[in-house]
Amino acid sequence: MTVKAYGAHAGDQPLQPIDITRRAPGAHDVQIDIAFCGICHSDLHQVRAEWAGTVFPCVPGHEIVGRVSAVGDHVSAFQPGDLVGVGCMVDSCRDCDECAEGLENYCDGMIGTYNSPTADAPGHTLGGYSQRIVVDQRFVLRIRHPESQLAAVAPLLCAGITTWSPLRHWKVGPGSKVGVVGIGGLGHMGLKLAHALGAHVVAFTTSESKRGDALALGANEVVVSRNADEMRAHRKSFDFILNTVAAPHDLDAFLALLKRDGAMTLVGAPATPHPSPNVFSLILKRRSLAGSLIGGIPETQEMLDFCADHGIVADIEMIRADGINEAYERMLTGDVKYRFVIDNASLAT
Repeated sequence: MTVKAYGAHAGDQPLQPIDITRRAPGAHDVQIDIAFCGICHSDLHQVRAEWAGTVFPCVPGHEIVGRVSAVGDHVSAFQPGDLVGVGCMVDSCRDCDECAEGLENYCDGMIGTYNSPTADAPGHTLGGYSQRIVVDQRFVLRIRHPESQLAAVAPLLCAGITTWSPLRHWKVGPGSKVGVVGIGGLGHMGLKLAHALGAHVVAFTTSESKRGDALALGANEVVVSRNADEMRAHRKSFDFILNTVAAPHDLDAFLALLKRDGAMTLVGAPATPHPSPNVFSLILKRRSLAGSLIGGIPETQEMLDFCADHGIVADIEMIRADGINEAYERMLTGDVKYRFVIDNASLAT
């Protein structure tokens, strides 16, 4: 079937309306009429070919929510009318150790929601800036939030799971002192989730103007990272730091804040590398510097259920599809609190 979408035909071209083809649902497929799709910084990097390997036409979007409109004959977990989501992946090899453990995000054969090989036309996956998508049931998530919150649920499918997974893996909870570096699309979710998990949460920002926002999002304290005295006051006190910043910066300044055996996990993906940390920042207190990539399907469902139970959604600004290019430019300057979400109904007008 042909559906309307927004995409680009080259990295130096703006996104524009295009028609794309979706396959008919197979026996194990779920067809979803997309209501809303969040805009992730990754979308911009990929569609502008700032990351290697972009194939065109490129239709971004991996923060997808909507309603099931059809299911295949062998689908039992979903039925038409269900509220569902699709995140950053739509398939994997299903045979490796990672897939067996529900960590499909680390499968070498993981198929991204857009820009990955597929048998469907045009030979690569096309994402959620579109009216409809067809996905294998294994990669469809159930949404329990009220329908009135559906648009604000969309960013949970990337920003939510990207921050939830490391918080869970490093066992953040009551008694933990946790830092969140950066207050953007990822960071604002990190603050909300760490707070809901019961940690003492400290937000790090370069901007004094974000102090009030950080406290409102769940931070117990706010540190302006450019203030040496504020940073020094927290030396050797953190169990865990979640670093969401997607620009190169000095990691040693934050590693020095970790306790012995503390860990800092990077989830922001800068276009150029961070300066290498001083090895003694790690050796002298047995500290760890780690990374984390989204999360597996079971973990993503766990995150969605936790957020539904705790009333957690993203802070969003809704836009029409024809406002995507403007939203990209605003996103580059940090002019959004904290995630743009497309009203996909606007694709039809």
